[in-house]
Amino acid sequence: MRAVTISLFGFLLVIAATIISFCDGNSNVLCIESERQALLKFKQHLIDRSNRLSSWVEGEDCCEWVGVFCNNFTGHVKELHLGLHSSSPDIELDDERDVYFQSAERDAYFRSKLGGKINPSLIELKHLSFLDLSNNDFGGLAIPEFIGLMKSLTYLNLSLEKFSRAIPHNLGNLSKLHYLDLGHNFVFEAKTLQWVSGLSSLQYLDLSDVDLSTATDWLQATNKLPSLVELHLSDCSLNNNDPSSISVNYTSLAVLDLSSNMLSSVLTWIFSLRSLVSIDLNSNAVEGVIPNGFQNMSSLKFLDLSWNSFSSSSTVSWLSNLNQLQFLGLVYVGPKSFLASNNMLTFKPNPSWIPPFQWKSIGLGNWRLGPHFLSGNSSKGTYRGSLSNIFCNFSTKLETLTILDIESNLLSGEIPDCWENYQMLQVLNLGNDNLTGKIPGSLGSVGGIESLNLRNNNLFGEVPSILQHLANLLILDLSENQLTGSIPAWIGDKLLSLVVQNHRSNKFQAYIPDQICALNSLQFLDLGYNKISGAIPKCFSNLSAMATKPLNGILYRWVLEFHPNNWFYLGALLVMRGREDEYSTTLGLVTGIDLSGNLLTGQIPENIGNLEVLESLDLSMNRLQGEIPSSFSNLNFVNHFNVSYNNLTGKIPLGTQLQSFDNFSYIGNLLCGPPITKNCSSNSETPDVRNGGSSEGRHRSRVNWLYVSMVAGFAMGFWGVVAPLFFIRSCRFAYYKKLDHIGDKLYVFWATIGM
Repeated sequence: MRAVTISLFGFLLVIAATIISFCDGNSNVLCIESERQALLKFKQHLIDRSNRLSSWVEGEDCCEWVGVFCNNFTGHVKELHLGLHSSSPDIELDDERDVYFQSAERDAYFRSKLGGKINPSLIELKHLSFLDLSNNDFGGLAIPEFIGLMKSLTYLNLSLEKFSRAIPHNLGNLSKLHYLDLGHNFVFEAKTLQWVSGLSSLQYLDLSDVDLSTATDWLQATNKLPSLVELHLSDCSLNNNDPSSISVNYTSLAVLDLSSNMLSSVLTWIFSLRSLVSIDLNSNAVEGVIPNGFQNMSSLKFLDLSWNSFSSSSTVSWLSNLNQLQFLGLVYVGPKSFLASNNMLTFKPNPSWIPPFQWKSIGLGNWRLGPHFLSGNSSKGTYRGSLSNIFCNFSTKLETLTILDIESNLLSGEIPDCWENYQMLQVLNLGNDNLTGKIPGSLGSVGGIESLNLRNNNLFGEVPSILQHLANLLILDLSENQLTGSIPAWIGDKLLSLVVQNHRSNKFQAYIPDQICALNSLQFLDLGYNKISGAIPKCFSNLSAMATKPLNGILYRWVLEFHPNNWFYLGALLVMRGREDEYSTTLGLVTGIDLSGNLLTGQIPENIGNLEVLESLDLSMNRLQGEIPSSFSNLNFVNHFNVSYNNLTGKIPLGTQLQSFDNFSYIGNLLCGPPITKNCSSNSETPDVRNGGSSEGRHRSRVNWLYVSMVAGFAMGFWGVVAPLFFIRSCRFAYYKKLDHIGDKLYVFWATIGM
């Protein structure tokens, strides 16, 4: 029996090896000559600026060409993969409005887009089942009519192509099609979708950004697709004018995206689709109360109702029934008057309720949750440890959490100390609450965290050294608390990925550690309004992220994918240009240093002028001395500059930017030269600090000595004449005699004239 088993096993190995040898690549099968010629003709009409198709040459096996896949047995071309894809979500937004357009990587990306015309020679590929031309640039062209004749296609992706005009209706002839993506072409319009009903095998349909404002049959047409699993109609100008008499039976539909339309209410037929796992209705105009119909959709994993105008009387107690929910978007869902402030929804679970979710993301910023958030406690007054009740006692339900944002609520108590249970956490935002106590040491165990925001609370004590283990940290915001001690030196030794360091408005003392200069990725440093003393480190010039523009795309690190095709942008509240603003999608472009409101002394380091891409520099309200370094004329990108209220002297360096700021940037010093009104000396010599610290001081000194000499001359002249009259009798008689003689002369003169 054992021998038979071994023999059978050996036989199976031989069979497997034979199969693998047949399936191994395209080594033994050459492409069909007619299909090679069809591909070469197709290439001739393309514009290939980056030479992507350099392997497409005469005489070579087309099955080895880039983007070409053949059947391993017949040699027929079965797939064309010519779409351009990127790992970054926004780099696929191919318009020049994107702020990241300047990076070298982005420029190369756009050069890689194919252009020109799509030659009808593709019809010769009779066995082609997969055609991906997405994210190229056939700007202004219409979708070729001949594509509707390629009836062997099962996959067609023409998204992000800049195609224009109407969608050809003969695409409805592609009855074998499983996947159709025509989305994000922006200038498409479709007056009817009746042609879609012919795609009986379709499982995926994306018409996002296609104008369907006049296509009133969109629901009837898509409702006839029995195999449809995903329907994406984002930003299609849809409204609520669909006939209510339609019996909707999307029997297989799992993903429904109707975001960024003009829906004024939640479409009631949605609640009959119990198979849905994802619903996206964000950025519509939905009003009224949030329907309770969601409570019966127990399969939901993703639900986004953000950016609508729901009534403040809405409740979301139905959340307790959604056991599978992983993402819930309720950002700014209050009345329109509250769009820029807080949500007014309420959530009142049963006191014994245990969260059933396996959360990946919680975003409840600006909800005014109050101190009893998920506490199961109805007592009045301040509830101590309300966060610990949910985040520690129910941590097994939240262990998959990657994003936790409960900023700007009325929470109280201390920050929970059980973060070792949240190893998948990447974003933690507890800012702008009423939390007290010390920063818990268990936060240092969350090694994957990238953004930690504890700003504007009442935290005290020193920054725990265990946070040095957060090696992936990009954003550290501890501003507006009561933290004490010194700025930790280990930040520069361990947190080498740090891009934003914000310790503003605390009670930090001592000096700025030189180790900070090792943070080559640091783009924004705010230590303002503390009690930091000593000199500004001369090594600040080593902060290379503020010295040169990045050569590669810088967006990737700021984006997290928390759900397929749904992205979370890391953000931070920063003081720039003298005001506090929220930065998210543009955070990767921000550079700044704020050391204002401290006790810093000494001179401003000359080499700070080497930080040539610095946008904001605030050194105001310190005790800095000396002159503004001449190297500051290199700061061509700075749009906020403030050195007011120091002890600076001398001439303001000439530079295109420094002269663009008003007097308030320099007030409270002894400076001269443009843009302030005080003029420096003509020879531009260094002002004499002893005489007031400016060139005007020397002029003022000479004028004062003139006054002194005038007074002295008057005194000497006066007493030189008067003193002898007082002390020498003969002089006094002679003086009076002379006056009498002059008086007689004048009397005779006037008498003569009178005659």
